[in-house]
Amino acid sequence: MPEPSQPPALRPVPPVSPPDTPLYQQIAQALAQLIHGGTLKAGQRLPSVRETSVAHGVSISTALQAYRQLEEQGLVQARPKAGYFVRRPQRIAQPGLSAPPQRSFLVERQTRSEGFAMLHQPGDRASFGGFAPEQSTLFDEERLRVAIGRASRVHRHSLTEYNKADAGRPALRQAVARRALHLGCALDAAHIVITASCTQAVSLCLRAVTQPGDVVALESPTFFGYLDLIESLGLRVLEIPTHPATGLSLPALELALDTQPVKAVLAAPTLSNPLGSVMPMNAKQKLVKLLAQRRVPLIEDVVFNDLLAGDERRKAAKSFDTDGNVMVCGSFAKTLTPGIRLGWVEAGRWRDSVASHKRLQGAATPVVLEEALADLLNQGSYEAHLRRLTTYMNQRRNEARRLIAHHFPPGTKVSNPPSGDTLWLELAPDLSAMELFRRCATEGITFGPGEFFTATDRYRHCLRLNFSGPWTTLEMQALARIGEIARQMLQENPEKKRA
Repeated sequence: MPEPSQPPALRPVPPVSPPDTPLYQQIAQALAQLIHGGTLKAGQRLPSVRETSVAHGVSISTALQAYRQLEEQGLVQARPKAGYFVRRPQRIAQPGLSAPPQRSFLVERQTRSEGFAMLHQPGDRASFGGFAPEQSTLFDEERLRVAIGRASRVHRHSLTEYNKADAGRPALRQAVARRALHLGCALDAAHIVITASCTQAVSLCLRAVTQPGDVVALESPTFFGYLDLIESLGLRVLEIPTHPATGLSLPALELALDTQPVKAVLAAPTLSNPLGSVMPMNAKQKLVKLLAQRRVPLIEDVVFNDLLAGDERRKAAKSFDTDGNVMVCGSFAKTLTPGIRLGWVEAGRWRDSVASHKRLQGAATPVVLEEALADLLNQGSYEAHLRRLTTYMNQRRNEARRLIAHHFPPGTKVSNPPSGDTLWLELAPDLSAMELFRRCATEGITFGPGEFFTATDRYRHCLRLNFSGPWTTLEMQALARIGEIARQMLQENPEKKRA
């Protein structure tokens, strides 16, 4: 059997450009020659950013700049938690569709050891680019420790055995079914599949209903993790306009279904990421009916629904499903404990296919964590915890909105979601959020530029701020500083200031 393909050992190569050419360009040109010459072949993984920096005696940020330039030239692509790969020849997309998205992530898209390296340098820094709660003060660590300890004692033999329950432990599936009642869903626990995360649940659903090259419709802007996932599966994106308050545009979706070969719709009708929009209940019902008539499956992400505890809008679109056309996916990583990233899916008509895909991938989930999570969900304090968490995040988000109003350029538009931990900002049309990001990054301040949340060239003047991390005076000062730098950029270009 041939040895698996490994990235070649990277050695410094003679410069192929004048001595005064920036180092990152020299490295990029050297690697480009290896790609064009066939030494680095399509689909092959490149050496890591850290390996490149060591081999050439440059900083990680310089090596990352070189890879970014190669990505902009269409020679390489970044894959989440995998690294950089030589890009295969791009297929021609149908009119109105995007090709699999090829974007450059400086914050979340790279592995923690590489992409985060230029951000996690010594010294005080502030990040608004997160995607999961990071503060222990938001969660009860002691209760979590006790639950895991209890599960470890009761199910200690599982630590030395494979989990034979492919779909997940009955206790957790039953707990998920009970929790789904708060979403308006009467789910059969026997039809629920436990997954390693909500993202894996969505992935299993996509695998069950699509083939490489198929078209998936989703909200625009959308969660960048969706775009990464769709790219990794060889699917194409069709972005549907989304209102910051009322969510996915049903007329636009209907037009897309009439004119494009849409095989699935992936959406978060409740507290979409990054807008935080919530579709009205009648719109959710119309969405389910529209897709059922077209026999197009809806993959619904309900990971944030519980942040609307006590609000009727918490109800999932799945609650209107009568023929199994909605595949609902969720987890409790955003509301109960980020440390247990177990997800779940009830896939309707495709439940057997989803269970089969999980089994074929060998993606068994740990018994101890499943039992511990079931224990936590069955405790009567979860709803009270949700109300406290929602109140806390709303206070934090309102504080951020006040800082933005005071420090950001006049005319900056800010979303006003009913709950959640993100805000979406729209700056002056000619102000580049990516350039703002680069300037802020030099001061150790990061956020999500709008380009991260689309497979097109939209939202270049937009950005997402996430407040799930620490929230201290340092973060408040950093948020004000982003606004100050944006003001400086406008002052540098009078035309942008007038826009």
